[in-house]
Amino acid sequence: MQPIPPVMKKILSFLFLGIALYSNAHAQTVSLDADIRPRFEYRHGFGNLLPAGSKPAAFVTQRSRLNFAYQDPKLKVYFSVQDVSTWGDTQQLAISDGNNSFSLFQAWLGYSFTENWSMKLGRQTLSYDDQRILGEVDWAMQGRFHDAAMFSYFKNGFKTDFALAFNQENQRTDGSAYTINGLYSYKVMQMLHAKKSWEKGAISLLFLNNGFQKFTDEPSPRPDGVYYRQTTGTFFTFPVSALTFTGSAYIQTGKSTPTSDLSAYQYMLEAKYQPRKVAFVLGYEVLSGSDQSAESKSNSFFPLYGTNHKFNGYMDLFYVGNHANQVGLNDLYANTLIPTGQNSSLAAHLHFFSANAELIDNQSGYLGSELDLVFTKTIAKNVKMNLGYSQFFESESMTDIKGGVEPAQTQNWGWIQLIVNPNLFKHTWKE
Repeated sequence: MQPIPPVMKKILSFLFLGIALYSNAHAQTVSLDADIRPRFEYRHGFGNLLPAGSKPAAFVTQRSRLNFAYQDPKLKVYFSVQDVSTWGDTQQLAISDGNNSFSLFQAWLGYSFTENWSMKLGRQTLSYDDQRILGEVDWAMQGRFHDAAMFSYFKNGFKTDFALAFNQENQRTDGSAYTINGLYSYKVMQMLHAKKSWEKGAISLLFLNNGFQKFTDEPSPRPDGVYYRQTTGTFFTFPVSALTFTGSAYIQTGKSTPTSDLSAYQYMLEAKYQPRKVAFVLGYEVLSGSDQSAESKSNSFFPLYGTNHKFNGYMDLFYVGNHANQVGLNDLYANTLIPTGQNSSLAAHLHFFSANAELIDNQSGYLGSELDLVFTKTIAKNVKMNLGYSQFFESESMTDIKGGVEPAQTQNWGWIQLIVNPNLFKHTWKE
């Protein structure tokens, strides 16, 4: 882990001092946790098809995260700082080395107005349901956060969250143009999530409205308002006899680009059967797409802020910063989880992919299949190892939509990760 900048050291020192002094007069809990996870990867087709003749990539990345939490009957404070770097990515001894890899992952305060009403302000994660639309993206070393204000209501198994965000890249003296462009970079956001839970089931409703900065089509673009994308839908899970059914359905409306209207949908249904320790899952997901011959209106659904790595194959060939505004995806999948010992298990995931929309020249809609294997072993308390291997079997249609370059004969990916997350300190003061 790279050295913590001096300014951050001072902030953390004053924070701990203030909490310690405050703790003498109020009932509260203070805790400090670490999350260290180095991961080696061998990439030979991860994220995109590897062209024939290209060399594979191999590297080690590491997340080094420190989480501080404070809580009393009314107030909650949470800080999470992290260094995310690749082994060997900085020179040694130079005073500026490593500064760009250090970041603030979360920093928020929460306050309970009553037993049922509360708020949460600051940099925070938004993670709901199966994380298809909104997730923390814990697989990605840097994770995903939102700078937002959250207001919550909870009573008798019913919880409602309402979030608002207004993003700016700096403290301006005029105007409010937001020039941080990208698939995920919204200027404004409103989110409403309502969930009702029972003993063995739950159902939720989600409304998400994202506004993106629009610019004029000129040699020197000027800000020209905001265009919006809405995502609305539901998620549910409930048991029926020996099966547990999980499903979701969402629609997207508004604009996919400043000039293109959007009308898209997603739905998923899966069944899980777990007679004892072995679990079997069979599911089918559809994300609508646009015909390759389409000219203006977009029918391509995109799960903007979800933990997309856990869906549609671990090799991240679909919807992980890619496959936006394309032919969509039909994903038929089967998963199994098999215990291999007291503290270990083997998971196998098999996917069959096809395009949801029509391809040009009457090409086959079949895109390929993928096999993912993950072995998990708990080595000791707070220490876990994951070992994974994936292989993708592409079709000619998949080659075409990924750029048309002849792919290498084998598309595969292997990795091994160690997760160490001990609690370093925890103490509760009582009145």
